[in-house]
Amino acid sequence: MTIQDFDIKVATAQHVDYATQICVEMAESAKARGTGIAQRSPEYVANKMLEGKAVIALHKDGTWAGFCYIETWSHGDFVANSGLIVNPQFRKAGLAKAIKHRIFDLSRTKYPHAKIFGLTTGLAVMKINSELGYEPVTYSELTQDENFWAGCKSCVNYDILTSKERKNCMCTAMLFDPAEKAKQDEEKMKRITHKATLLERIENAIKKRIGQDH
Repeated sequence: MTIQDFDIKVATAQHVDYATQICVEMAESAKARGTGIAQRSPEYVANKMLEGKAVIALHKDGTWAGFCYIETWSHGDFVANSGLIVNPQFRKAGLAKAIKHRIFDLSRTKYPHAKIFGLTTGLAVMKINSELGYEPVTYSELTQDENFWAGCKSCVNYDILTSKERKNCMCTAMLFDPAEKAKQDEEKMKRITHKATLLERIENAIKKRIGQDH
């Protein structure tokens, strides 16, 4: 079984029948890990599909294999790629990484100026986030939208979060800032240009010296 056995696409109305299965697996997965994720209803998940704010992976035999959806906070200034789940029978095929990349691209297309963030306890997800350009940050750098933090109430660690006045918890906060990324890319281009200019000057100096020798 390889990643080529799956079709990873933006979910639509034709996928709403998978919503219940996805929600059941989300709850089971959270229970197995001993951590919590914001619990979502099948209606909520189906609505994300209808809005074009979700990515679904299907095995070539039609079985749902994975899912993730987009949430927006603080009037669209912040975006979260939430509810990443992979069907247990299809794990170890690289699906989590492929889905994360697809939902990230969808988020960048729909909300090019938004900061994309996530809270996770999973090392594998942290690694994927790092590859996409996320950086570890403090909770204060995330959205302060009360509706987002209310979603943590269904987590088994919610008491820890509140006792620490929402400054930290068991999850690691990670953030992709498009403005910061653009700044880094600009500085990188300047260094490349400077290096190219320097090499050109050295090359011209060598040619000039060779010309003088002749």
